[in-house]
Amino acid sequence: MSAPPISGPPISGPPISGPPRLFDRGLHRKRLDRAARGYAQADFLKRRAAQDVAWRLEPIMRNFGVAVDLAARTGVFREALAQSDAASRVDLLIEADLSPAMLAGRSGLRLVADEERLPFADQSLGLVVSTLALHWTNDVVGTLIQIRRALRPDGLFIGAFLGGATLTELRQSLVAAESEILGGAGSRVSPFADAADAASLLQRAGFVQPVADIDRVSVTYAHPLKLLADLRQMGETSVLAERHPRALTRTLLARACEIYAERFGAPDGRIPATFEILTLTGWTAA
Repeated sequence: MSAPPISGPPISGPPISGPPRLFDRGLHRKRLDRAARGYAQADFLKRRAAQDVAWRLEPIMRNFGVAVDLAARTGVFREALAQSDAASRVDLLIEADLSPAMLAGRSGLRLVADEERLPFADQSLGLVVSTLALHWTNDVVGTLIQIRRALRPDGLFIGAFLGGATLTELRQSLVAAESEILGGAGSRVSPFADAADAASLLQRAGFVQPVADIDRVSVTYAHPLKLLADLRQMGETSVLAERHPRALTRTLLARACEIYAERFGAPDGRIPATFEILTLTGWTAA
């Protein structure tokens, strides 16, 4: 089967609804490019989300034809799909990613594409999945509208992204350290969507039968710096468009690590890190 028709190169203007610019997408791409070589060393959340999406597809007894994996990164969804009973119901999987470095070095149909400016023609796809990427878009609803338009009637979207409880321990520790040392605190951790609003995102984008689920994952580390190293390797460090007015100094970081251990550390000295994965499922009208 041939690839779906492409409507042309990504447009150069702003996303559809012209939202406020929260994130620096160019910087995000650079961070992903940098993380690509060693991404597999810290892809446990991505794999978890990808395997969950593949599992959700298994009981849906229909052929999807052409599917797109948005933010494919190093191909973990393709791997999860290949090992699932749903593999035979996808004729063609296109892996798309903002970072060309993430797509390099493997076979299959791959496409460099920005989630904010999708290049797919209307009603050309049967399935779109996206795992752990939409929380970096400046307009989540605008992106979902583009996805809905690219899906054919009765097409399916399954997307997972990080929710509001993600990195709550790190966020609290940084705020406390900054308030103590600087007398005030700003935002150093990117904002995440509230779980209570997750299903409404699909409704606002025009999807039907919207469903939202929450998966809270707690990971333990020997030290907060190990968590920061993993976030860097995931390409998940902050890319807020408005930079914090003060640099994160060694003194501030050291104090934040101390507070992290004091407030959240376990008796064995390890510290927890919470990740909240919100999974959205929605269909286009038949």
